[in-house]
Amino acid sequence: MPRERVADRVTVVAIDEKALARHGQWPWPRDRVADLVSRIASGRPAVIGLDVFFPEPDRYSPQAVASRLESRVPEIAARLRELPSNDALLGEALARAPAVLGVAGLEAKDARFAGPPRSPPVRYLEGAGEELRRYPGHLRNVPEIEKGAAGHGLISVDLEGGVVRRVPMAARFDEATVPALAVEMLRVALDAPLTIAPAAGGTIELRFGEYAVPAQPDGKAYVRYGHSAPGKFVSAADLLDGTQDPAGLEGQLVLVGFTGLGLVDVVTTPLGETVFGVENHAQALEAILEGRFLRRVALAPRIEAALLVAFGLALFVLVPRTNATRSAALLGAGVVLLVAGAAVAFRAFGLLFDPVAPALGAAAVFGVMQAGSLAEAQRQRQQLREQAARMAGELDAAKRIQMGLLPDPAEVLADERRVDVAALLEPARTVGGDFYDCFMLDDRRLFIVVADVSGKGLPASLFMASVKSIIKSAALTVEGSVGGVLARAQDEIHRENPESLFVTALAAVLDLESGGIEYANAGHEPAWSHQPRGQPERLDASGGPPLCVLDTYAYPTTARTLARGEWLLALSDGATEAMNARKEFFGAERLRTSLAWLGDEPAAQAIVERVRDDVRRFSGEAEPADDLTLLAIRWNGPQAAVSAR
Repeated sequence: MPRERVADRVTVVAIDEKALARHGQWPWPRDRVADLVSRIASGRPAVIGLDVFFPEPDRYSPQAVASRLESRVPEIAARLRELPSNDALLGEALARAPAVLGVAGLEAKDARFAGPPRSPPVRYLEGAGEELRRYPGHLRNVPEIEKGAAGHGLISVDLEGGVVRRVPMAARFDEATVPALAVEMLRVALDAPLTIAPAAGGTIELRFGEYAVPAQPDGKAYVRYGHSAPGKFVSAADLLDGTQDPAGLEGQLVLVGFTGLGLVDVVTTPLGETVFGVENHAQALEAILEGRFLRRVALAPRIEAALLVAFGLALFVLVPRTNATRSAALLGAGVVLLVAGAAVAFRAFGLLFDPVAPALGAAAVFGVMQAGSLAEAQRQRQQLREQAARMAGELDAAKRIQMGLLPDPAEVLADERRVDVAALLEPARTVGGDFYDCFMLDDRRLFIVVADVSGKGLPASLFMASVKSIIKSAALTVEGSVGGVLARAQDEIHRENPESLFVTALAAVLDLESGGIEYANAGHEPAWSHQPRGQPERLDASGGPPLCVLDTYAYPTTARTLARGEWLLALSDGATEAMNARKEFFGAERLRTSLAWLGDEPAAQAIVERVRDDVRRFSGEAEPADDLTLLAIRWNGPQAAVSAR
């Protein structure tokens, strides 16, 4: 959230590469600097601030040159000594325009600059300013230049992690209080006294004229930085050469500083941009004009600690009562709220709160609790793994037993050429409740059944074994219709059904000589039929309820005659009710399309494999919704048996 730099009263005169190329390398003679100051002053700026030091006498001054020429041309040396020094010329140029010179704080005293620097009178209210940064020593300019300055401003900054996050707005040098260069420039322009007073939240304010600069108790202020603005720079070369009209500087707060290679002092802002040191002072000056500073109140650390404690307690209470996913979501939501709250305080009120410390603390609490939960879960997981291994062995055995109960049509009808039969059962789990059966009632009648026991898994598979045996027994012993077989089976199942499970079933008897087929449906998925040169169609679904829904029911029997080469497909609802990841059903229409692609004379095995593959392709990675059972029959006609013999 950078500051939008809307203030237009600050201009930087840059001693840049162009200026160095035209007027020689730095340091320039001070008379040339004086000329630059004079040209800036001719534009009638509000104040000029120099982010430039002149701590030693100018070696290009007439007196310095005279000392070198004394032995060779004494008459010229004598005339040079009569001229004013370049430092005096610069001091006079500064005196003709309101100018502020820089003062740099040092961690040790410099013998050249004894005593504190010149500073304006400062009024302290209610003990404010006692914690201001104190510098043992300082660096300033030679006395001739100092005389021309209307004020002195601090230009030192302390980097935090290589970034200038806070700019000192005032510092102490012995008993002297020196305001920042930006503060002193504006104070001199207003000719206003400076007051340091306490402010809300344990902060202080530097007040002068109509401005109040908020700062921390140590005098450092959080400047709300904006992006670098090269358009605010004017080349010193253009002013010296007369190509830039100084009138454009009227009423401006003008900073003079370096941007040339080899002379640049650069700093990194919180926005991650590396800017010239003089631009850092320009941004501080703009922030004062716009009133765009940030504050970190004295209670901020306590508020952050309270948030950490509250967040940690909430996690301590809630994490053991929920699963890992919800716990992580709770942590994430809390972190988002902390960051959002800090962002709102920053944007709306200019307040600085650190959401990282409470967030990291809460994450640590969460990690410790999760570690404990993980250790306990690991122990339980090991127990479950051992139980699962035993269960898996038992389920594998149950699956082998269940699959062993289902006949292989290729073996049952190995010598039969009048009919082609293939079947498939894929449980939704390790074992399932679907089953099929096919066997010869005599030398010409084939009995088939496809059934689905309510439920899935091991209970359904156990019930399935009993139902399969009962239906086969009823088919072999009951004389009459297929419906009668189902009715007789229902009576037997009722006596062995303590859980009140029900069974859907489609049973049929095919006469292999005539092609006549009788079938009865007990609430099961209808079978499909396909005649040569025809289209797939569903058989009549009329029948009755699933077995064991009603105590007694007379299931009707439907009869029809198959054409030579006609095939049937009996299936469970695991095909039509198969779902994909978008929760769409495979459905009857997709099944019809799949069967239509088989043509007129597919083998029974090809029918089963085609439907199975299409259902798998449709379902993709989705978990099977139900057991898949398919049983396909193609009647080849009586001649098939004769031709085989």
